[in-house]
Amino acid sequence: MNYIVGENRNQIQMIALEQLVAPDSWARVIDLFVDILPIDELGFKHVKLQSEGRPPYNPVTLLKLYLYGYKHSIRSSRKLEHSCKVNVELWWLLGGLMPSFRTIAYFRKNNAEAFRKVFRQFVLMLKDMGLIEGETIGIDSFKIFAQNSLRNNYTQKKIDRHLEYIDKRIKDFEAALDETDKEEEKELLESKIKLQQDRRKKYETLDTELKNSNDTQVSLTDKDSRALMLTNNVSGVGYAVQAASDSKHKLLVHSHIGASTDKRELSTAALTVQELLQLDSFNTLSDAGYTSGDQLQACKYSGICTYSSPMPSTSPNSNSIPLAEFHYINDGDYYICPCGEQMTTTGKWRSRPNYRSKVYKTSACVNCSIREKCTQNQNGRVIERSEYQDIIDENNARVIGNRNYYKLRQQIIEHQFGILKRQWGFTYTLMKGKANVLSEVNIFMTIYNLTRCITIMGMDELKRRLKAFLPLVSLYMSLLLIKDEMQKKELYLVI
Repeated sequence: MNYIVGENRNQIQMIALEQLVAPDSWARVIDLFVDILPIDELGFKHVKLQSEGRPPYNPVTLLKLYLYGYKHSIRSSRKLEHSCKVNVELWWLLGGLMPSFRTIAYFRKNNAEAFRKVFRQFVLMLKDMGLIEGETIGIDSFKIFAQNSLRNNYTQKKIDRHLEYIDKRIKDFEAALDETDKEEEKELLESKIKLQQDRRKKYETLDTELKNSNDTQVSLTDKDSRALMLTNNVSGVGYAVQAASDSKHKLLVHSHIGASTDKRELSTAALTVQELLQLDSFNTLSDAGYTSGDQLQACKYSGICTYSSPMPSTSPNSNSIPLAEFHYINDGDYYICPCGEQMTTTGKWRSRPNYRSKVYKTSACVNCSIREKCTQNQNGRVIERSEYQDIIDENNARVIGNRNYYKLRQQIIEHQFGILKRQWGFTYTLMKGKANVLSEVNIFMTIYNLTRCITIMGMDELKRRLKAFLPLVSLYMSLLLIKDEMQKKELYLVI
């Protein structure tokens, strides 16, 4: 008995690349998908060739490389360059081309908007295929690490702490300088003082930058990144990625880079989905982090029905009587407390961040028999009512009255994040700046939708449906050629 023996390395073989790629290979799906895209209108660089200079790589080639690489967790430009040299499927997909890592990196950096348009274009294709219906949209977010450490992120408190420490060090060195008589020690202490003074200038510059920015923190490596809670009890500097998914097949329909919290993001996501899918009305499902009066109102005015989880009660303490037991009378603009007393307002609006509110209270609290159970405030129980409270109450009533429907939220939107982060390793970004980080997000979401389509209908059916778009692309390209020829003739006549 002998071992299994491989082929002779020196044996010449007559074989085509086509034979080395399986019929159900992911590379074949990528090849067909990119070929049907209207590359000219997506905004990629170097689509139109110049008459002089070195020929560039076709954007189609590099787009195929990125879609293939990200699906297989190959994201860095150097690893993609290496894969072009050793991966047989990439030989076939790129026609044997082997771009350098710089070319690969610059393509991703310079085409952030084009990657966004590729994702949006595919969403529209999916709608045309009937895979997206736009009746219920789930909205949620996930967080990823940025190319910025916590040490290079500063808040006002952190800057003040550093300045205080430096001032103390300088004071100690100056005291030691006054006491010593040795020249060597004096020179050493003076150099240390100079070093601390230089460090102080750095933090003074950061202090000025932070105060001028009207922000709460500043990052040095990636200016757009922010310190936030990335996972349970683990803080870091990163980005909060907002995403929206359609309920029919859980296909992603929207993404953008949001703020550190979800409070201001609901209307941005919902209105963008409405504009992209051309919807008159639809429902959104979101968690309590998105429940904000002005956001709910913006959605309502646009015909969007929100199901956003009610915010937890903000009673003075957990043992007090809940706000739900205080009944608001709209006609008279007052509350009835559990003891039957009227809680009135002066009608004066208080300015809060992003909304206004009025305060309601009653003098009956002074002699109330259940005051200790209701509040610990010496002035009695106080209720603050937002100008958007009616809209918030409508939203809360919808959620409470349709709990089974609201529970669909986790099925519609959350599981995609597990695939992106656990399966494909998208726990951090390689890029800097919101626009460039979003380009990575859009690449991953395009791949997710393609992969999901294979699961829904199978690879053969997906290929058949994608091929149906080829005549439209051919017609579009023909019209572009005619337009270019006409422009050349007009230019010739002018000359």
